[in-house]
Amino acid sequence: MLFARDPDGVLRLSGEIEAQVRTLHECRRQRESAVAIFSSEHGLPTNATIRSLLPHFPGDVRPLVDALMSEINVLIHRVRRMSRRNYTLLARTVDLQQRFLRQLMPSSFSQTYNPNGRMALAMNTPTRALHFCG
Repeated sequence: MLFARDPDGVLRLSGEIEAQVRTLHECRRQRESAVAIFSSEHGLPTNATIRSLLPHFPGDVRPLVDALMSEINVLIHRVRRMSRRNYTLLARTVDLQQRFLRQLMPSSFSQTYNPNGRMALAMNTPTRALHFCG
């Protein structure tokens, strides 16, 4: 949606992503609960990892669980890479927007530093929205 320059689509997808994150948190909680139950049933610590539990699965299931874990790890790395790319794209978009606004209304903005020590853009005075006559 960013590449398509569709701000409504970005907002819609943002809401959908947040809903998916909530769903993933619930799924993770359920998985951790199932792992803890399985661990305790096999006399292992409840905080054991799934990989450490692999020898306790039936022999014909182990390769499937191992393959599933490998594929999940690949997907996690791919999602992290795409997330970093999207974050960089969004940061560049905000930077370009700020530069554009500074050029359009240079007296309305000043550069300051935020609490993290990074430069930030501050509005000097509230301004009304731009009005274009046509």
